[in-house]
Amino acid sequence: MLLLTAVREALLGPLQSVSGIVEKRHTMPILSNVLIDKKADALTLLATDIEIQIRTHGNASGGEDASLTVGARKLQDILRALPEATEVSFKLDGNRLSLHAGKSRFQLQTLPATDYPRMQFNEEEAIRIVVSQKSFKSQLAQVSYAMAAQDIRYYLNGLLMVVEGGELRMVATDGHRLGFASAGIEGDFSKTEVILPRKTVLELLRQLGDTDEPLEISLSGNQARFSFGPIELITKLIDGKFPDYERVIPKNHPKLVVLSRQALLAALQRVAILTNEKFRGVRIVLSPGSLKIMSTNAEQEEAQEELEVDYSGEGVDTGFNVTYLLDVLTNNSVDQIELHLNDGSASVLFTLPGNENFKYVVMPMRI
Repeated sequence: MLLLTAVREALLGPLQSVSGIVEKRHTMPILSNVLIDKKADALTLLATDIEIQIRTHGNASGGEDASLTVGARKLQDILRALPEATEVSFKLDGNRLSLHAGKSRFQLQTLPATDYPRMQFNEEEAIRIVVSQKSFKSQLAQVSYAMAAQDIRYYLNGLLMVVEGGELRMVATDGHRLGFASAGIEGDFSKTEVILPRKTVLELLRQLGDTDEPLEISLSGNQARFSFGPIELITKLIDGKFPDYERVIPKNHPKLVVLSRQALLAALQRVAILTNEKFRGVRIVLSPGSLKIMSTNAEQEEAQEELEVDYSGEGVDTGFNVTYLLDVLTNNSVDQIELHLNDGSASVLFTLPGNENFKYVVMPMRI
């Protein structure tokens, strides 16, 4: 039975949109598959890992209506390997899917669409926010690198999103550093806090465009839904109590230094070459007119960089993990960055000149 005919790109684009969340190894074999639903000339593709679900739409002509599931990665690899603009046809024979493209033939095993798990979003009492894809993606990018990866405190393996009044706040921390970014939104909302899983955040960063096209965010119970363009992403939320980020952000760090972001980044990158591979520590020594960055390692090798600064206050000598300092500089594109310091045992606060909407805190380390 002929299922559909389409140009390679019309199938590959939607497939790549959904297959990013598909796990290579899963206890349920069907979760390695993508669900393909064909009705008339409309094509719906859906993938899930039980925690996240992505659905998108495409177009295909001819053939019978049918629903089936097939290996997502295998199908994607086949389509990717075919020449551009190749016409592809799918034929269904029992539980096997035949893919024809020119003189190429592939046969893939399918599993029943009725067995495929689907997440249903609860529309009742959902809070809805509309922002531009560009602004939301930018906000995510400003803080997401501070998320924990595999922390036993599971609520740190994600990003806190707070909607309150006409403001959207995002916070991420791994216990050693914390990123905070806020932006204005249309509407006046009662305070709502949710924790987005790390995998969801990374998928949104991959999928969202740098465009003013709308992104609709719906929050309901333990789920969030993100709708943009032809894509709908539904995710479960992390259930837990996020740390009180307002207590972590220092209020009184009187020693202020304004630096060229690029100059500081380059100096840190050079000094980082001779840091201890395990601890990655650098010393920051601030004195009138000078900011020195120093490192040593187990072989007694040393590196030092000195930057001229407009500063005339008391000196301070403190240590930090250089990776955390590099992260904030590589994930912002501003010309200048502000460092707020207090004493040798206090954190450093990074802010942007004339911008109250971004803060980044790094805890000190002994060197």
